[in-house]
Amino acid sequence: MPEPAPEPAVLVCEFVNSYDVESDTDALSSPAALVAWLARRGLAGTGDPAGDEELAAAVDLRETLRAALRANHAPGPDRPPDRGSPLPRSFGRLPVAVVLTPAGPVLEPTGTGVLAGLARIAAAVVEVRVEGLWPRLKVCTESTCQWAFVDSSKNRSRSWCSMKVCGNRTKTRAYRARRQTGTGSRHL
Repeated sequence: MPEPAPEPAVLVCEFVNSYDVESDTDALSSPAALVAWLARRGLAGTGDPAGDEELAAAVDLRETLRAALRANHAPGPDRPPDRGSPLPRSFGRLPVAVVLTPAGPVLEPTGTGVLAGLARIAAAVVEVRVEGLWPRLKVCTESTCQWAFVDSSKNRSRSWCSMKVCGNRTKTRAYRARRQTGTGSRHL
């Protein structure tokens, strides 16, 4: 029996993190790997068929989400209004419907299979937005990392997935650059 789907914010982060930029490893390296990834999270069946088209839709969705989470680092009130962008091909292909529930309208996947599993991720994105957590979903600003995380800081200013690793790398690089140009040395 599949595990219940993770919380929406966790699911979105896990999906974005299915590609590890630092190690250049992709958990969605093949259609079979995509099915396995979705099945482990209760989003698809282990025997659901998938091909190159479904894999391309998954990668497109993942990288579109990574770019959107990167944009969440911009300051809130000073950020220009988001005019949106054309939906990637993967959003347009996902089988979702607006369903009216007692709590209000929600997006729900229609059907079964791999595309319906990806539609559950798209529905999780909308749920995260409704919960007010969307601005807190970010990717690490360290260019060699790009790991997705939920910013739990009080003022929503967290930049790195880990201060000990990525934050330290960035600060060390900046310190060395200042020392090379002489702007980091003390003047007496």
